[in-house]
Amino acid sequence: MLDILITSKTRVKILLKFFLNPETKIHIRALSNELDESTNAVRLELNRLLEAKMLTSERESNRIMFRVNELHPLYVPVRQMIQQYVGVDEIIKNVIRGLGNINKIYLTGSLAKGLSTDIIDIVLVGEINKMYLIETIEKLQVALSKKIGFVIYTDSEAKAKDFDFEEYVLIFES
Repeated sequence: MLDILITSKTRVKILLKFFLNPETKIHIRALSNELDESTNAVRLELNRLLEAKMLTSERESNRIMFRVNELHPLYVPVRQMIQQYVGVDEIIKNVIRGLGNINKIYLTGSLAKGLSTDIIDIVLVGEINKMYLIETIEKLQVALSKKIGFVIYTDSEAKAKDFDFEEYVLIFES
């Protein structure tokens, strides 16, 4: 649906990158390589998003770093639309209901890096009803037409793990 509303595939990739992981701070060449798009196409879309004030930029050393503008009035609705597009909102709504004592859900893998993919990888932290989780994920995979991979950590296991924002995006916290 998002690709119908926004005709530039490069812009869709950039929006996914920045709005799925708002901590992302990246320069144009790294973004171009990561998205497998030409530097000129990426520069054009970054300039449009800067002009709309959806992104901000700052100079670090000899590079200009870009990041999402979380203060923009459309930040929350665009982020919700992006999450809906990739199916994250459905995972949160459906998985949490009968899951047990869940403390956190992280998005990881390609989507956490803002890359478009048909696989949604999540990490769940807490005391999880595994049977309910498996049943729910099977239903969601059919509804979303995407594969969902998951890992479960107890609270003590999670405390020993480093959830770096580059690799893990916190999408739910109780």
